[in-house]
Amino acid sequence: MIFEGFTLERIDVGEAELRVRHGGSGPPLLLLHGHPRTHATWHKVAPLLADRYSVVCPDLRGYGGSSKPETDAEHSPYSKRAMARDLVALMRALGHTRFAVAGHDRGALAAFRTAMDHPEAVTRLVVMDGLPVVEHLERCDARFAAAWWHWWFFAQEEKPAERIISADPDAWYATGAEHMEPEAWADFQGAIHDPATVRGMLEDYRAGLGIDRRHDEADRAAGRRVRCPTLVMWSTLDDLEQLYGDPVAIWRDWAGDVEGTPIESGHHMAEEAPAEVAAAIGGFLDGTG
Repeated sequence: MIFEGFTLERIDVGEAELRVRHGGSGPPLLLLHGHPRTHATWHKVAPLLADRYSVVCPDLRGYGGSSKPETDAEHSPYSKRAMARDLVALMRALGHTRFAVAGHDRGALAAFRTAMDHPEAVTRLVVMDGLPVVEHLERCDARFAAAWWHWWFFAQEEKPAERIISADPDAWYATGAEHMEPEAWADFQGAIHDPATVRGMLEDYRAGLGIDRRHDEADRAAGRRVRCPTLVMWSTLDDLEQLYGDPVAIWRDWAGDVEGTPIESGHHMAEEAPAEVAAAIGGFLDGTG
């Protein structure tokens, strides 16, 4: 059984209803998954932190068992700003007005936006395998396009990717179960085989290339920065460092107090290197990292 001792429920946050798993005791810590995962990606990490922290693991809107709102021309219901509103409302519903937040991959974008838009709520920020979306896009070159071509595929509206992906989700999301417990694997399988979830996940990317970028650009133009201490983590066996160099240097343009640590892992570090991930997050939060 995964997440032993945790509660699984659905919580209405106003604009959406989020499926969330929460447990543990201590200062609150919000953990955000990336694409194409659900909150179950944290099934090995969350128990390692629950003895020191009140750990909250939601499915982001559009993902897993959470709401899939109708979209609009700007894809604003799937913007990271909308997700950030969900997350602050979720934590308040659970009794937490101030909290630390850690996000991986697309969850890193939602975590960053939460810290930017709600500085009064976020005490510490952890970003894992991610940069502000405008930094990705302004550095786009042939190597980026070759490695991350799916960003453009997902964002298509004239020839939507949903039909192709949902025709054979196992072939598209060619992920093995070797780093997941059976219950977590089943949760992942349920998500990728649900056409509504596939659509929601792609809406996240469509928002990323448009409205999310504009939000980043507006923040940069106004000189807004993350106010809380920030930890940058990246997978050494993935390509973030190869594409961009030192990710800590990039994040220093967006936050004043930044440190970094590499994790020897492939992209899905919470599943592949859970002890190292939990140690890095815990050390950063309690000041011993």
